[in-house]
Amino acid sequence: MKEKTVTELKQMLDNKEDFQLIDVREPNEFEICNLNGLLIPMNEIPDNLDKIAKDKPVVIHCRSGARSGRICDYLEQNEGFTNLYNLKGGILAWADQIDPEMQKY
Repeated sequence: MKEKTVTELKQMLDNKEDFQLIDVREPNEFEICNLNGLLIPMNEIPDNLDKIAKDKPVVIHCRSGARSGRICDYLEQNEGFTNLYNLKGGILAWADQIDPEMQKY
């Protein structure tokens, strides 16, 4: 599984790169804090494959990187995706390293 660090993600955002950011947390978690990604809760991924880009990099994140890692594995092994990156450390790493003002839970 390929990964991106929060520093790499920030560079991608700052450079306005063409990629998709997907948040696989639950709606209540998204309300607490988010990175403005597309919210597709983990259990809804199989029903929303058409919303996941295949023609550009896709960074998938959750709270700590565990759920998003499982989703990356699932999509690569079962759905043929080759353009996925797990956000290492998830939104907690973003709060720790990039945005200390972000609310954590």
